[in-house]
Amino acid sequence: MSNMHRINRNFMQMCWVVPDLDEAMATWTRTTGVGPFFYFEDVPFEDARYRGEPAAKIDLSAAIAQAGDMQIELVDQHDDMPSFIRDVVPYGQSGLHHLGLYCTDYDADLAAYLATGAELLYDCRMMGARSCWLDTRASLGMLVELVEANPVADAVFGQFRLAAEDWDGSDPVRTLS
Repeated sequence: MSNMHRINRNFMQMCWVVPDLDEAMATWTRTTGVGPFFYFEDVPFEDARYRGEPAAKIDLSAAIAQAGDMQIELVDQHDDMPSFIRDVVPYGQSGLHHLGLYCTDYDADLAAYLATGAELLYDCRMMGARSCWLDTRASLGMLVELVEANPVADAVFGQFRLAAEDWDGSDPVRTLS
């Protein structure tokens, strides 16, 4: 592939859609020792577009924990409204949804994935920075998320990492301070 050298390969997150976020966090902690999880009751997607059209608000909660160099994200969409979540995992089921990339050159990473034939499925702003989910199901069986590097995300992701270092199992579900 001619653009292989330009594709960002530094995956930093794996995300699963789950039907019960509390149960999924407890299972991950009990089974793998991953934690603590940071809980987000309402994920704030701003200026969202789904399949190129303005997107309705998604009733979504999420939790993220750091596991070594990988973030484990668990997402629960609380309804069966069409979305980039439901395109991959039907309501009431669980499954791998996406791999995430933190992009220091968002435009180049987006262009490289689009050049491979990936489709821009959903794009928005989170924490003031651009994010998108690319439909790579035909080639990878899941989506790829791009997150534009920014100081707010650096601080939030740093908090996840710091909390996971030498975590003793106490306070397994937290919110950002």
